[in-house]
Amino acid sequence: MSELTEIRWHGRGGQGAKTAALLLADVAFNIGKHVQGFPEYGPERMGAPITAYDRISDKPIRVHSNIYEPDFVVVVDETLLHAVNVTAGLKKEGAILINTSATKEELIPLLNGYEGKVFTIDARKVCMETLGKYFPNTPMLAAIVKVSGVMDTEVFLQQMEESLKHKFAKKPEVLDGNMKALKLALEEVK
Repeated sequence: MSELTEIRWHGRGGQGAKTAALLLADVAFNIGKHVQGFPEYGPERMGAPITAYDRISDKPIRVHSNIYEPDFVVVVDETLLHAVNVTAGLKKEGAILINTSATKEELIPLLNGYEGKVFTIDARKVCMETLGKYFPNTPMLAAIVKVSGVMDTEVFLQQMEESLKHKFAKKPEVLDGNMKALKLALEEVK
């Protein structure tokens, strides 16, 4: 990981992009990283485009603004490729991660000339196999950890299990499904 890794999340209200960004910051903080995880608020409503951000570093973070030139972009809803310039400012040496069943070749024309790495994961497939419901933030969270390398995936899984055990103490079945989704997502990133 470089000195500072910046990640921008694009999703729609209700898909959990904000929650995933905050969870990533929480997990990174728990392993001793300096972090910022925050949403950009606009007219919040279910289904409206939202943006969230993560900064993760081994050193104190002195900047306190939105992220305009991210190292990585996570697109939780592929329909945003038609509505939002998700590659704006994305560093060529970084990467974009898209929740889709489409191939990289099908996506390239939608990326406004972006020439960096493109990763995909079918979060719907992962969710249906492990959770039985569509919550794309869980597989997208694991996928960006793998793509970005912000932390070791085994450390990430261990920290997520502890976090989810605490959060879902009264719903152990939720813990099991989410852990399966995280592990499968790490394998499914293309």
